[in-house]
Amino acid sequence: MEYSIKKTTLYALKKSIPVLFGYLFLGTAFGIMLYDIGYNWLWAIFISLTVFAGSGQFLLVSLLASNASLPTVFTMSLFINSRHMFYGLSLIDKFKKGGWRYPFMIFSLTDETYSVNLTINDLPEGVDDARARFLLGLFDHSYWIMGSVTGSLMGQMIPIDFTGVDFSMTALFTVIFVELITSQKGFKKLVGPVGILCALLCLLIFGADKFILPALLLVTVTLSLAKPFFDKDKGVAEC
Repeated sequence: MEYSIKKTTLYALKKSIPVLFGYLFLGTAFGIMLYDIGYNWLWAIFISLTVFAGSGQFLLVSLLASNASLPTVFTMSLFINSRHMFYGLSLIDKFKKGGWRYPFMIFSLTDETYSVNLTINDLPEGVDDARARFLLGLFDHSYWIMGSVTGSLMGQMIPIDFTGVDFSMTALFTVIFVELITSQKGFKKLVGPVGILCALLCLLIFGADKFILPALLLVTVTLSLAKPFFDKDKGVAEC
């Protein structure tokens, strides 16, 4: 089946709209925080172009403000973004079909882009799967850069107290999580509760500073073992 560039672009754009609103606000928060520690809008563009990791960029602001060493920046960034390795495992086959787009699709796989990628199923006629996923990442990256620059300029031109603006990242994660679990059917509705239970268990065992990676490992193993139930449930739904 031949694909249509127009249909594929419009499909990806429509899918990216929820991320647009989130990233404009989150990017703005990042830009404000970055300007507050002495880095102007050019730095906001550069960091968003080369890093593009929402929580990682918020962490980077704190590290820059405290004059952290490069080894510290590297180690903290690795731990806080290690979850992305698990995201990629479920999309390797789909991303490889993107050809030369593959590296950028990996680079642009943020939490929000990953969540939207999971909803790309049953594509309309004329929409190419790999190209739609590539454009989704491209649109989302553009939104983040726009937000970062907007925030940096706002911090420079508007003399108001922006205390608490960094909570916007937590708020977005909460909304995405709720939306994801409420849109599932059958056994897949258990994915959310399983994730919560695994996180709580690891939090009790490892503590607040070290629970994220063990929790991701536990969730991955648990859901992998439960995959036959999900496949069976899918078959029933198709009937």
